[in-house]
Amino acid sequence: MTDAELILWSRLRARQLEGAKFRRQHPVAPYIADFACVEVKLIVELDGDTHGTAQEIAHDRRRTAFLEDAGWTVVRAYNVDVYQNLDGVLIQISDAL
Repeated sequence: MTDAELILWSRLRARQLEGAKFRRQHPVAPYIADFACVEVKLIVELDGDTHGTAQEIAHDRRRTAFLEDAGWTVVRAYNVDVYQNLDGVLIQISDAL
């Protein structure tokens, strides 16, 4: 896990957010979600430096569309948001729950 994922996981684990159970590195074939709350079909993806090129952005859009077509809600946040505005990221996830 990246540093940002470790920080976010420390706040999602053990039902700390809205009592929701999150899993990390949860497979949703053919992808692996950074975090998933299976009960409500919510996926949280953290994007770092490897998500900035046009090709990577297009890949992320295809991935999100695939997951949403499969019935999942996808929340995306940048690593920098976890570092600088963790409460805002948690509010975004809480709103999606």
